[in-house]
Amino acid sequence: MKKKPIALPADPADAEDFDTPPEALDRAQRARLIRRTRTSLGLSQTEFAERFRVPVGTLRDWEQARATPPDFAVAYVRVIGQHPDMVASVVA
Repeated sequence: MKKKPIALPADPADAEDFDTPPEALDRAQRARLIRRTRTSLGLSQTEFAERFRVPVGTLRDWEQARATPPDFAVAYVRVIGQHPDMVASVVA
């Protein structure tokens, strides 16, 4: 049986991460960014979704790389990572 090439190996520090083949690299990198941002804030998926007004199902799909988050969503998550309290106060 032939092994598929891995472009991005799973992060051993992240139990939810996964090996990524080359054709899914962009989606996986976006998923990792979103998951790392959420976990660095110490929030569950539900807490993050409620705090920043993202549908929890959409967040799950993005984090599990079932769907590719659009560029604006990636930008939003990057701003959240840098200024979580400011963003939370604006969307409240």
